[in-house]
Amino acid sequence: MVDERTPDPAELPLDELRQLRTKLQREDDVVSYVRRVAQARLDLVRAEVTRRERGEQGVDLPSELRIVLSQHLTGGPARPPRPTDELGDHPLSDELDRICTEHGFSRLDELDGDEAERLSAALTEFERRISADRRDRFDRLDALSAELVRRYRDGEATVETLLGEF
Repeated sequence: MVDERTPDPAELPLDELRQLRTKLQREDDVVSYVRRVAQARLDLVRAEVTRRERGEQGVDLPSELRIVLSQHLTGGPARPPRPTDELGDHPLSDELDRICTEHGFSRLDELDGDEAERLSAALTEFERRISADRRDRFDRLDALSAELVRRYRDGEATVETLLGEF
């Protein structure tokens, strides 16, 4: 899919095509990491709600945290995360922190049922919005990658031009 934010890849000069693809990949690295953090926090909220429903007295948070982090932040079989240095000041990271602060994530074990549900709903909405954004970005990346592959396959670009950039 090509949208108004991504020019027609076939019309871009090779350098611009590569630059735009690299830019979108870097953006995705940050968005992907923030999304994983949001999913991990949501899983912790759900674990707390489940603990309460079972009537358990206190959860082994370090153990639960280890499980959640291993599922989200270390990647998955489909697409492991690439390291990123741009997370701290990113607006999505700030928004996630604001949502967690406003809804009491830091005192999760003290929230009543309604507060925990509101926190869960806010994190779910945030994660869904980020996921939709990522799907759109993947579509744009796929279009750019397909054009690069076509150019190499058809001889319009060569590995030598790529190596010449280094």
